[in-house]
Formats: sequence, C-alpha cells, structure tokens
Amino acid sequence: MTSMKSPSRPRPGAALLLAMVILTLVSTLAAGMVWQQRRAVHIEAAERARAQAAWILTGTLEFGRVILRLDGRQPGADHLGEPWALKLEESSLSGLLAQDRNNSFEGAPEAYMRGSIRDAQSLYNLRNLVDAQFKVVDAELATLKRLCESAAVAPETADLIATGLQASWLPPSDAAQGTPADVPLLPHKLAQLVWLGLDADTVKRLQPFIILLPEPTPLNLNTASREVLAAVVPGMDLGSAERFVQRVQRSHFAKLEDARSDLPADTPLDGKRLSVSSNYFEIVGRLRMEGRVVEEQMLVVRRNRQVIPLFRSRQVPQPAGS
Repeated sequence: MTSMKSPSRPRPGAALLLAMVILTLVSTLAAGMVWQQRRAVHIEAAERARAQAAWILTGTLEFGRVILRLDGRQPGADHLGEPWALKLEESSLSGLLAQDRNNSFEGAPEAYMRGSIRDAQSLYNLRNLVDAQFKVVDAELATLKRLCESAAVAPETADLIATGLQASWLPPSDAAQGTPADVPLLPHKLAQLVWLGLDADTVKRLQPFIILLPEPTPLNLNTASREVLAAVVPGMDLGSAERFVQRVQRSHFAKLEDARSDLPADTPLDGKRLSVSSNYFEIVGRLRMEGRVVEEQMLVVRRNRQVIPLFRSRQVPQPAGS
C-alpha cells in the first residue's frame, strides 16, 4: 500500500521569527512617526518665537518713530538732552506690560528688550564726498582722511572709498563706458563697503565715525563726537573738539550762529556742512528671548513732521547670555 504523508506543520521558530520582524517594522515606523511629530513641534515653536520676536521688535521701532514724530512738532535744534536721545536699557517685557492695567502679561514670553535712537547726522556722511557733478570734493576727501587717522586706518582708504563711491554713483550712461568689472556695486550700508575693496576690519574701525545716507547732509554740532568734529571742522584738533563737546553738554546750540565763538576763528558757518538740527536718525531695537538675541535697525528721515522709514535690517549680534 502507498503510504500517506501527513501535512507539514509550521515550525514554532519560523512563527517567532516572523513575529519579531513584524514587531521591528512596527517599532521603526512608530519611532519615525514620533520623530516627525517632535520635529514638527520644534519647527512650530521656532516659527512662533520668530514671529513673536518680529512683532516685538516692530513695536519697538515704531515706538521710536512716534518719539521722533512728537519731537518734530517742536521746531528747533536737535540735541542729546531731548527725549529721543534717552536709551531704553534692557527691560523685561513682562514688567513693561505689567505697568498697563489693561494688559495681562501672564503667559507672555520671557523676553528682554532695549532700544535707542541715534542721530545719523552726528556721523560723517560719505555721500558728501561726491558733488552733484559726480566729482570728488577735495575738502571732503581731506575730512575722511582725518577720520581714517582717528580710526587707525591707512589714509589711502579714503581715496579707495571716494573713487569707489564715485564710480558706483555715476549715471548709467557714464558708467557704461567702463567694463562691468570696473563698476562697483552701489553700497547702501556700511557693511557693503567691502564691495569697494575694503576689508571687514577696516569697515569695523570706521563704523563709529561714518554713515552712508541717500543725500548730502550737514554735521550736527550738538550731537557729533570729538573725532568727527576734529575731522569736519578745519583747524580743530582733538583737544579743542573735546572742549567743544563738553560745552555742548552744558548747553546746546539753538542756532548755528551761536557756535561761532566756540569754533576756530576762520571757520565758515556753511549750512551745507554744519548744522544744529537733524533729519536722519537710526532706530535700534534689541531683543533677547528664549536663548536668542536679535537686533533690528531702521534708518528714518523726518520730513514735514512725518518720520519715513528708508532702510531696515536685522542681525544676530551675539549668542544670548554673552
């Protein structure tokens, strides 16, 4: 008789191996889903913190515009004794909100902010280097060379800046005569002076004394530093410039003519080079929140009692806690 073979039975070892493979696959998929969820939560938190920081800094800059607008209602000289010149030292956002009874600061982010307004016309404006005919002004070039000396920068740097700005400001018809490589990009802020061939360290040394505004402007005698005064005013050295600054701290000049007795005898009171009021200001807001430090800067011009934003930039100056 032909023997009958019994059907094969699944071995226990194969079933256990299959179960382990399935368990491993499920665990891997679950871990991936958890990681994706955690990553989405972190991204959402970072985006929320970024949006909060942007709104807080925007409020700080807008508050600076309000201060300048209120100051503009009273025509006259601009000096460091006015409310706009007062700095907001680093303060807790929760503490500032707590001062308003209509606001509840519970649940607000742990944030610290500070702000300041700087007179942009207290610095030497590089736009003064080139006149309306796009020619370098010798007197202004000499001023920049004196500033380079104060900043411990080679005097040749002034020539490099002047020729570079002259080329970048030329009308398109005149600039087209050179090759594209000969025409530098037009800088709009100091950090972009590296486009003219300056190194970053040179720009950093000059930064406390110079600025780049969209039009020529006079220097405000009420707010300028001794280094800038000594460079702009012919015949004034650092010692006399220091005495001039101390004089202004005691009592500002209400009119340009009031400064005549404190300037060198042969100094022309040219309203295109010297003034006691300003139209351009820089508003700076700095926020420290959730381990991050963000700083925003806005250049504004005040015209007809309006404060118009011209340029706005954001940077991360340094890690929080430093």
